Amino acid sequence: MKGFWKRQIFSFIIAIGFSASLMSGAFLTAHAANYQEEAEANKLMTVESNEIDGWPQGPSVSARSAILIEANTGTVLYAKNIHEKLYPASTTKILTAYIARQNSDLDEMVEYSADAVNSIVWWDDSNIGIKIGESITMEQSLYGLMVGSANECGNAIGEHISGSMEAFVDLMNETAKELGCTDSHFVTTNGKHDDEHYTSVHDMALIAQKYFSDELLCKMSNTRSYVIPASPTLSRELVPNSKNNLLAGKKYAYEYLVGSKTGYTDIARQNLVSCAEKDGMKLICVVMRDESPMQFTDTIDLFNYGFSNFKMVNVSENDTTYQVRGNSFFMTDNDIFGDSQPILSIDSSSCLVLPADVSIDEVDSVLCYDDLEPGQAASISYSYKGQPVGTASILFAGHVSSFDFNAEPVLPEETDTIESETASQPSTAAVSSAGQSNSHTQNDILLLDVKRVGIIAAIVVVLLIIALVIRSVVHNRRLTRRRRAVMNRRRSKKDEIIDFDRYIDKF
Repeated sequence: MKGFWKRQIFSFIIAIGFSASLMSGAFLTAHAANYQEEAEANKLMTVESNEIDGWPQGPSVSARSAILIEANTGTVLYAKNIHEKLYPASTTKILTAYIARQNSDLDEMVEYSADAVNSIVWWDDSNIGIKIGESITMEQSLYGLMVGSANECGNAIGEHISGSMEAFVDLMNETAKELGCTDSHFVTTNGKHDDEHYTSVHDMALIAQKYFSDELLCKMSNTRSYVIPASPTLSRELVPNSKNNLLAGKKYAYEYLVGSKTGYTDIARQNLVSCAEKDGMKLICVVMRDESPMQFTDTIDLFNYGFSNFKMVNVSENDTTYQVRGNSFFMTDNDIFGDSQPILSIDSSSCLVLPADVSIDEVDSVLCYDDLEPGQAASISYSYKGQPVGTASILFAGHVSSFDFNAEPVLPEETDTIESETASQPSTAAVSSAGQSNSHTQNDILLLDVKRVGIIAAIVVVLLIIALVIRSVVHNRRLTRRRRAVMNRRRSKKDEIIDFDRYIDKF
C-alpha cells in the first residue's frame, strides 16, 4: 500500500513539473515573440540624424535607442531616440571601472565583505565566485568586473573607494553629472535591476568617452578570459570569462574593436557599449533595449556606417578662415623675443568629423571665448547644417601668455627668469571681437575672423575711393569757379580800360 502511494505521489510530482515546464515554455515563447515584435517595431522608429539635410543616411536598427559618436570630438554621427531613459544593466560597470581608475592604484588590495558578496544571488547574478573575507588587487577586481561582469566586484570596488556601496553610488551620480549626463540616475554599482537605476544612450556615450580614453580599461573590455591565481588572500584560482561575441575569436568578432561591454536583464533586454578605431577615427557605439544577437549586428552596422561615410579633417592644415600665423601678424617679434614664433596658433591636433563628400569650406564656424583652458586664447566651434562637427583650440605659443605692445626689449640674461615666471601663471584669455572680455587684462590679444576683416576692409577702401572721387569732383568744380571768377575780373578790367580810353579821346 505504501508503495502504491509513493508511486502516486511521484507521478503527481512529475505531472506537476511537466505541466510547469510546458507553461514556462509557453510563457517564454510568448514573451520572446513579443520582444521580437518590439524589435521589428523599433526598426520603424525615426532616426533623428537621418533628418539632417545633407547628412549620410544611417541604417535601420532594432535597438530602441542607438547612438554613434566620434570619441575625440564628441560629434554625433547617428542618433536614434538618444535621450530616452532605459535600464543599462551591466553596462553600468564602465562607470564603476572609470571611477575606480581615477581613485585608486592597481596594486591596492580589495577585500570582499559579506555585504559585497551576499548582496548578489549566486545562481542568477554574474559573479566570479570569490568568498567572503578574501582579497584580490584592484587590477584583478577590475578584470573580474569587466571580463566576468562580476556583480560582487562592483560592490567591493565601491566599498573600497567610498567606504560603502551607498557612498560610491553617490560618487557615480556626481561623476555622471560632471561628464554632462542629463538622463541618468544610478542606484547600484553593477547595474543590477532597480526601477530607479536608469540612463540613456547619450549619457552612456559620454561615460564611454572617458572610459575608452584609458588604454588599460580598453584592454580589460577587450579580453575574453583572465586568470586570477590563488594566493595567501585567495583560496583558489578564479577565471572570469566574457560572453561578449564582438571579441576576437567569437561569433561576431569585429576587426577594429577597441573594447566593449555587454549588459542584460530580463527587463532591460540587451545593451552594448563598444569602441572601434580605423584610419585615425575612433568611434563609440551604444545600443540599448535590443534583442540577441542583434545588439552585435546593429553595432557592427553602425560602426561600418561611420567608417564608410565620415572622415577626419585636421583644422590647422585645412582651415584658412582664421589666420593667426602670419609672418607679420601676432608674432613674438624677431628682435625683442628672438624666436620668430607666432604668439597664436591653431592646435595641430584639433580635428573635425565631416561627411565624406563635404569640404571644410562648407562648414560654419564661430569664435568662442567661454570656458577656456589655461593656454587657450579662444576656441572655434564648427557646424555643418546646424550639426556640431567639432572644435579647435587657438593656443598661445610656447611660454607667451599675452603680448605687451609697450614691453621693453628683453635681455638674454633675463629670458630664463621670464620663462619661469610665465610658466607658473595661467594664460590670459583673449578679448572677443565684440569688445567683451572674459577676465582679461589690458594687454590681451584681439582675435579676428580674417574673412570678415577682409570684407570690412574692402568696404572701407571702397568708401575711401568714393570719398576721394567726390572730393576730387568738388575740388575741380571749385577750381573751375575760381578760374571763371579770375577771367571775369580780367574782362572787367579790360572793359574799364577801354571805357577810360574812350573818355580821354572825347577830350
